[in-house]
Amino acid sequence: MRNSGKYHNYELHPVKRMEGFDKQAWEGAGAIGKILQERVSGILQQKNKAVVCFDMYPGVRKEEILCLAETLRPVQIWDMEDYARTEDDINQMFADFITNDRVFGVMCHKKIDSLFEAEKLEQARAELKATAQGCVVIMGMGAGILSEGDLYIYCNLTRWEIQLRYRAGMPNWHCTNTDAPILSKYKKGFFVEWRLADRHKRERYERFDFMLDTERQGKPKLITGDAFRAALDRTSREPFRMEPYFDPGVWGGHWMQENFGLDPEQENFAWSFDGVPEENCLLFGFGEITVKVPAVDLVLYRPHELLGERVHGRFGAEFPIRFDLLDTMGGGNLSLQVHPLTEYIQDTFGMHYTQDESYYLLDTDDSKETYVYLGLQKDVDREAMAQDLKAAETGEIPFPAEKYVNQIPVKKHDHVLIPAGTIHCSGQDTMVLEISATPYIFTFKLWDWGRVGLDGIPRPIHIEHGLKNIQWDRDTDWIYDNVVGQQEIVAQGEGYRIERTGLHEREFLDTFRYTVRDCLTVTMKDSVHMMNLVEGSHAWIESVDGSFQPFEIHYAETAIVPAKAGAYKIVAGEEEIMLVAASVR
Repeated sequence: MRNSGKYHNYELHPVKRMEGFDKQAWEGAGAIGKILQERVSGILQQKNKAVVCFDMYPGVRKEEILCLAETLRPVQIWDMEDYARTEDDINQMFADFITNDRVFGVMCHKKIDSLFEAEKLEQARAELKATAQGCVVIMGMGAGILSEGDLYIYCNLTRWEIQLRYRAGMPNWHCTNTDAPILSKYKKGFFVEWRLADRHKRERYERFDFMLDTERQGKPKLITGDAFRAALDRTSREPFRMEPYFDPGVWGGHWMQENFGLDPEQENFAWSFDGVPEENCLLFGFGEITVKVPAVDLVLYRPHELLGERVHGRFGAEFPIRFDLLDTMGGGNLSLQVHPLTEYIQDTFGMHYTQDESYYLLDTDDSKETYVYLGLQKDVDREAMAQDLKAAETGEIPFPAEKYVNQIPVKKHDHVLIPAGTIHCSGQDTMVLEISATPYIFTFKLWDWGRVGLDGIPRPIHIEHGLKNIQWDRDTDWIYDNVVGQQEIVAQGEGYRIERTGLHEREFLDTFRYTVRDCLTVTMKDSVHMMNLVEGSHAWIESVDGSFQPFEIHYAETAIVPAKAGAYKIVAGEEEIMLVAASVR
């Protein structure tokens, strides 16, 4: 592989240090149990009864919370699952959101109360009121709707860890689907459980007395609600990175292994999510204790400061930009795919915007011809193409992709734009920084080159969805006129150059590439900025008014500057650097 091993300074676990809260963080069941016992004792000195609420995100191990709760010597423990509807009732109630599709559901608009039987909750509230003295514990997902108690502890968990637990056999909440396919568990989590839990949590941030990090089994970490909120508040005003995660894939390569120091024993790494707040987490350092907090908490708690008024007014408390890395260096082609048009994703899946995207070529193997598949050949026979796709799905033929789809040559630092409805995929021996909108999983795979997934099962193909969304007029001429080679210089001067590299007019994102030898000030225009250092070992993001400390970003790292910053300076080190930043136009 050419062009690899250049800097080796990618930080896998970026920690944001929080000053002033060292005495408001605890690690380990013993230390946590002790501080909670002290708080309960203080409450009981003032009145006869102390109600402790352990509210839990779906996926938190209930047995671990139960062990912690028992150290408080409660006279009674209420488990929220005792008041839940039956698994069959829940599945029936949410069937329209879960659907029968292997991958896709519909975004659920309900609230967490719908998981429980109202009469049972009322009876529990009456019993709770009738309990005269002692410590009483309420625990489980949605516990706060029964009572937030005298001591309210939110038990948090990242979505990546939830997915790993699904793979290890964990069922969905209040379910027995231990052996269900991972895609089925993820779908129920994504479309239903996480939506309900986030709405519930968002209404209660200000009331948490403590936040419990339950990420590592047997290694709980606790911070006060004040420390939790202060960390999110500070992060909403200054540059930050999230902790990335990596995953293998059938097309995965080895660039990230060589450049990021990932496990060399793994067969490959296909994905890196380094800029997806709904999936990634934040690492906050309180003295010697590092706590994981789902980054979506920042989006939900401080959307105005993070996103900007203009972006928040358009998207609400949802982060609309996504950066991820796709590694095919020494691997294979991605699946041939298309994303849904706006009206299709709205009408079919309940999403209000679609996954327009682009490929920024962070690197390519310069010893080989590298390309992306993009758009249709001229005068394609759509009926013949549809027939060949369906025949390929059943294994009758390999799909002749080159007959129907353009192979567009690409090299390092090219930026290819992919508005929804454009058939596409990256070819092998490329390292792609994918810059896109954020509806996550709505990719219609049309052809997967005859492969099966890492689990040995053929990966889902969605030809019917795909055929309804392919824009047949996006042929070779359209591709070169609209989405390839669209870079333009918008400003340059001594020591800097600013190029607009995209995106297409149908896409709401703008991307700019800043080439800097010294220092350049960027005005944010009331939009959050997500960025990646695409050339150079490191650079600094500095405040124009001293409101935050200089923030160092390394090669290939993704960082976010909240809209609240208003402006920032890109400062190069000893070498010329290139940084690509995306914002909402």
